[in-house]
Amino acid sequence: MNCIIIDDEEMARAIIKKMIENTPQLNLLQEFSNAIHAIKYLNQNEVDLIFLDIHMPDFTGFDFIQTIKSPPKIILVTSDKNFAIEAFEYKCIVDYLVKPIAEDRFVKAIQKANDRSVSTETIISKDSVDDPANEFYINIDRRLIKIEFALVTIVEAKGDYIHIKTENKNYIVHSTLKKIEDKLPKDLFLKVHRSFIINTKKIIDIEDNSVLIGKDVIPVSRANRPDLMKRLNLL
Repeated sequence: MNCIIIDDEEMARAIIKKMIENTPQLNLLQEFSNAIHAIKYLNQNEVDLIFLDIHMPDFTGFDFIQTIKSPPKIILVTSDKNFAIEAFEYKCIVDYLVKPIAEDRFVKAIQKANDRSVSTETIISKDSVDDPANEFYINIDRRLIKIEFALVTIVEAKGDYIHIKTENKNYIVHSTLKKIEDKLPKDLFLKVHRSFIINTKKIIDIEDNSVLIGKDVIPVSRANRPDLMKRLNLL
């Protein structure tokens, strides 16, 4: 299996590298101290297995997994035992090694990786199906955060910032409503006010010049109301 190491600690990389060299079925392609550089490498190279640290500056191991579209098999390597339950929510993660790594434990992890095929697995939800047209990325504190269009409910302009509200979480990014509008699929989203874009599939109720999405009442301008009414499947 072709593998790479992603860990910001030089000593940790050296230990894993030595264990890889002692394992005939593994072929170390590259090692990285920076997850962003690893993402670029994965875009251009075939990798079967990643040894991934959880705690890295600016970009955690889980951030990394959520950023790549079709992750290969991953063995988490960390000094923190507290993320084991969260780790196995990701189908691409085959094992969880706690530092310092015992050699027999390393061998068991490789056996699990050999037994597991994740070629058809993905952490993207069933609505995405590896289609980049169903998602976009935002940059928050030098982290790339993936958001699925179907989960976005409201986009609101607040001065020089944009508030993106999803079913699970809210994000604030430095941008313009126009820039966000250009990236959103027109069949799903509609600008209903100079400060608001809504996901029309999330509308619960419409009354006068406002719509209800979740618990939020969003104003609808007189100019945009005809476009909204055209979207509705009225009886």
